[in-house]
Amino acid sequence: MTRRRSTPWIHRWSRILIAAIAVLGILDTTYLTLVEWGVVKEALCPTSGAINCEAVLRSEYAKVFGIPLSVFGFLAYAGMGALAIAPLPLNPQEQKGLRSQVEKWTWLGLFAGGTAMLFFSGYLFYLMAFEIKAFCLYCLASTIFSIALFVIILLGHTWEDLGQLFFIGIVVGMIALIGTLGVYASAKAPAGSGDVTADGGGQVGFPIKNTSGPAEIALARYLKEAGAKEYGAYWCPHCHEQKELFGKEAAAELDYVECDPKGKNPRPQLCQSAGIKGYPTWEINGQFYEGVQDLNKLADLTGYKGPRNFKNLLPGR
Repeated sequence: MTRRRSTPWIHRWSRILIAAIAVLGILDTTYLTLVEWGVVKEALCPTSGAINCEAVLRSEYAKVFGIPLSVFGFLAYAGMGALAIAPLPLNPQEQKGLRSQVEKWTWLGLFAGGTAMLFFSGYLFYLMAFEIKAFCLYCLASTIFSIALFVIILLGHTWEDLGQLFFIGIVVGMIALIGTLGVYASAKAPAGSGDVTADGGGQVGFPIKNTSGPAEIALARYLKEAGAKEYGAYWCPHCHEQKELFGKEAAAELDYVECDPKGKNPRPQLCQSAGIKGYPTWEINGQFYEGVQDLNKLADLTGYKGPRNFKNLLPGR
């Protein structure tokens, strides 16, 4: 009489573990999305040194096609969670055949999804380590979640055809890597950003496309005379958005404080002494205002009485 081999515990609990990690990933990416959309004012994370969430979340790599990267992460984790629990509601006795098919195809889907997430997370880790040179705790957590998902998918199921598995992994990995490089091709070397100025004064940001009208120039000059300062960083997309509201000519009139030591004419000591935590931040009459500010609001805050026929306004204004 032969003894029936017991099922390894990881095989019994693998789908539950995958679903649990997916839930953690959903919570992580949801929080980052709320931070990016301004629902949560700022991420609870250090903003200086090697761990600098602000530098990562405000970098040009934080969005894809104008959509926060965390939104895509949320969809990926939600998809993995759905695949993990898909067969569980099916009765193993009454719906044995259907459940077997669902388990088979969802395992392949989990492996393909886990492989894609692993490659994508690996590239994002590379960006943080060598391009941004700062790490976000929430992004690191997502990387750990992706690795854990892949390991559990590999060990939590009896894979009969390892050749097929290897082939799927190679194809999916190549597609994920090539797709990721393609998506980030423009972001990695955006026009005008990261270039060294002719006088060797440091790196500059995105070129300002909008032109300024008389009202924008008058407001910018008034803000400077009133002692208003704008703190920012050359790589910050929201700082660039603020500059586009003023236009090229008016932006040059502002008292802009570059907080990144690698930027042009940097003054990081002013940013540190002012306790700047996010970019852009405006200092007006001793008060600090974080985020992109509408020109009319800046005019109201400083008592500007000049023309207000501004060419560019924030949406909804």
